[in-house]
Amino acid sequence: MARKKAYEANGIVVHFEAKRCIHAGACVRGLPAVFDFDVDKRPWIDPDGAPAAEIADIVHRCPSGALTYERLDGGPPEPVLDGPPTVRTATNGPLFVRGRVEITDHAGVTVCVEPRVALCRCGASRNKPFCDNSHRSVGFKDPV
Repeated sequence: MARKKAYEANGIVVHFEAKRCIHAGACVRGLPAVFDFDVDKRPWIDPDGAPAAEIADIVHRCPSGALTYERLDGGPPEPVLDGPPTVRTATNGPLFVRGRVEITDHAGVTVCVEPRVALCRCGASRNKPFCDNSHRSVGFKDPV
Protein backbone atom coordinates (compact mmCIF):
# COMPACT_ATOMS: atom_id res chain seq x y z
CA MET A 1 0.00 0.00 0.00
CA ALA A 2 1.07 3.56 -0.58
CA ARG A 3 2.30 5.63 2.33
CA LYS A 4 -0.25 7.66 4.22
CA LYS A 5 0.23 11.25 5.34
CA ALA A 6 -0.68 11.98 8.94
CA TYR A 7 -2.19 15.19 10.31
CA GLU A 8 -2.33 15.42 14.12
CA ALA A 9 -4.16 17.84 16.43
CA ASN A 10 -6.99 18.02 18.96
CA GLY A 11 -6.60 14.43 20.14
CA ILE A 12 -6.86 12.84 16.70
CA VAL A 13 -4.55 11.80 13.91
CA VAL A 14 -6.13 11.90 10.45
CA HIS A 15 -4.43 9.67 7.89
CA PHE A 16 -4.74 10.39 4.17
CA GLU A 17 -3.73 8.05 1.38
CA ALA A 18 -3.84 10.07 -1.84
CA LYS A 19 -3.70 7.02 -4.09
CA ARG A 20 -7.06 5.86 -2.69
CA CYS A 21 -8.86 9.22 -2.90
CA ILE A 22 -11.54 9.45 -5.59
CA HIS A 23 -12.57 13.02 -4.70
CA ALA A 24 -16.09 12.13 -3.62
CA GLY A 25 -16.02 15.34 -1.56
CA ALA A 26 -17.80 14.03 1.55
CA CYS A 27 -15.03 15.46 3.72
CA VAL A 28 -15.02 18.94 2.17
CA ARG A 29 -18.80 19.25 2.18
CA GLY A 30 -19.05 17.83 5.69
CA LEU A 31 -16.38 19.83 7.48
CA PRO A 32 -14.77 22.57 5.36
CA ALA A 33 -13.03 24.03 8.43
CA VAL A 34 -10.84 20.90 8.47
CA PHE A 35 -10.83 19.60 4.87
CA ASP A 36 -10.05 22.09 2.09
CA PHE A 37 -9.61 21.18 -1.59
CA ASP A 38 -8.03 24.55 -2.43
CA VAL A 39 -5.13 23.41 -4.63
CA ASP A 40 -2.94 26.22 -3.32
CA LYS A 41 -3.53 25.41 0.35
CA ARG A 42 -1.14 23.04 2.09
CA PRO A 43 -1.71 21.13 4.17
CA TRP A 44 -5.27 20.56 2.98
CA ILE A 45 -6.23 18.85 6.25
CA ASP A 46 -6.21 20.99 9.40
CA PRO A 47 -7.42 18.94 12.37
CA ASP A 48 -7.23 22.07 14.56
CA GLY A 49 -10.42 23.20 12.78
CA ALA A 50 -12.87 21.03 14.76
CA PRO A 51 -13.16 18.70 17.74
CA ALA A 52 -11.93 15.12 17.30
CA ALA A 53 -15.44 13.65 17.47
CA GLU A 54 -16.66 15.83 14.58
CA ILE A 55 -13.62 14.96 12.48
CA ALA A 56 -14.10 11.25 13.16
CA ASP A 57 -17.75 11.51 12.08
CA ILE A 58 -16.74 13.05 8.75
CA VAL A 59 -13.93 10.54 8.16
CA HIS A 60 -16.55 7.77 8.48
CA ARG A 61 -18.27 9.27 5.44
CA CYS A 62 -15.22 8.86 3.18
CA PRO A 63 -16.39 6.16 0.75
CA SER A 64 -12.95 5.21 -0.57
CA GLY A 65 -11.10 4.68 2.70
CA ALA A 66 -8.53 7.30 1.71
CA LEU A 67 -9.22 8.96 5.07
CA THR A 68 -8.86 7.06 8.35
CA TYR A 69 -8.13 8.19 11.88
CA GLU A 70 -6.74 7.32 15.27
CA ARG A 71 -8.16 8.89 18.41
CA LEU A 72 -5.55 10.10 20.91
CA ASP A 73 -8.05 11.62 23.32
CA GLY A 74 -9.58 8.39 24.62
CA GLY A 75 -12.45 8.61 22.15
CA PRO A 76 -13.67 5.50 20.37
CA PRO A 77 -11.52 4.01 17.61
CA GLU A 78 -12.77 3.81 14.06
CA PRO A 79 -15.47 1.13 14.09
CA VAL A 80 -15.42 -1.89 11.84
CA LEU A 81 -18.87 -3.33 11.28
CA ASP A 82 -19.55 -6.88 12.34
CA GLY A 83 -21.11 -9.27 9.89
CA PRO A 84 -20.68 -9.39 6.15
CA PRO A 85 -19.59 -6.25 4.30
CA THR A 86 -22.22 -4.19 2.51
CA VAL A 87 -21.78 -3.21 -1.13
CA ARG A 88 -23.32 -0.22 -2.91
CA THR A 89 -22.90 0.34 -6.62
CA ALA A 90 -22.27 3.94 -7.67
CA THR A 91 -24.00 4.89 -10.90
CA ASN A 92 -21.40 4.57 -13.67
CA GLY A 93 -18.72 4.22 -10.99
CA PRO A 94 -17.13 2.01 -8.36
CA LEU A 95 -18.40 -0.47 -5.84
CA PHE A 96 -18.45 1.09 -2.37
CA VAL A 97 -17.81 -1.60 0.22
CA ARG A 98 -18.17 -1.08 3.99
CA GLY A 99 -17.55 -3.43 6.88
CA ARG A 100 -14.54 -5.56 7.63
CA VAL A 101 -13.16 -5.61 4.10
CA GLU A 102 -10.23 -7.98 3.65
CA ILE A 103 -8.61 -7.90 0.22
CA THR A 104 -6.30 -10.72 -0.81
CA ASP A 105 -4.16 -11.03 -3.92
CA HIS A 106 -4.11 -13.90 -6.45
CA ALA A 107 -1.85 -15.92 -4.13
CA GLY A 108 -4.16 -15.50 -1.15
CA VAL A 109 -1.91 -12.97 0.59
CA THR A 110 -3.83 -10.27 2.46
CA VAL A 111 -3.25 -6.90 0.80
CA CYS A 112 -5.25 -4.90 3.32
CA VAL A 113 -8.01 -5.01 5.90
CA GLU A 114 -10.05 -1.81 5.82
CA PRO A 115 -13.39 -0.48 7.09
CA ARG A 116 -14.31 0.94 3.63
CA VAL A 117 -13.05 0.78 0.08
CA ALA A 118 -14.05 1.89 -3.40
CA LEU A 119 -13.39 -0.95 -5.84
CA CYS A 120 -12.94 -0.54 -9.58
CA ARG A 121 -15.57 -2.12 -11.79
CA CYS A 122 -14.67 -0.48 -15.12
CA GLY A 123 -11.35 -2.32 -15.42
CA ALA A 124 -9.35 0.82 -16.23
CA SER A 125 -8.01 1.73 -12.78
CA ARG A 126 -4.24 2.03 -12.47
CA ASN A 127 -4.64 1.24 -8.77
CA LYS A 128 -6.55 -2.05 -8.94
CA PRO A 129 -8.47 -3.36 -7.16
CA PHE A 130 -9.19 0.19 -5.95
CA CYS A 131 -11.01 2.80 -8.00
CA ASP A 132 -8.94 5.76 -9.20
CA ASN A 133 -11.77 7.52 -11.10
CA SER A 134 -10.64 6.09 -14.46
CA HIS A 135 -14.29 5.26 -15.12
CA ARG A 136 -14.78 8.96 -15.89
CA SER A 137 -12.01 9.18 -18.50
CA VAL A 138 -12.98 5.92 -20.24
CA GLY A 139 -16.69 6.77 -20.31
CA PHE A 140 -17.76 3.73 -18.30
CA LYS A 141 -21.53 3.29 -18.20
CA ASP A 142 -23.60 0.82 -16.24
CA PRO A 143 -24.90 -2.09 -18.30
CA VAL A 144 -28.50 -1.52 -19.26
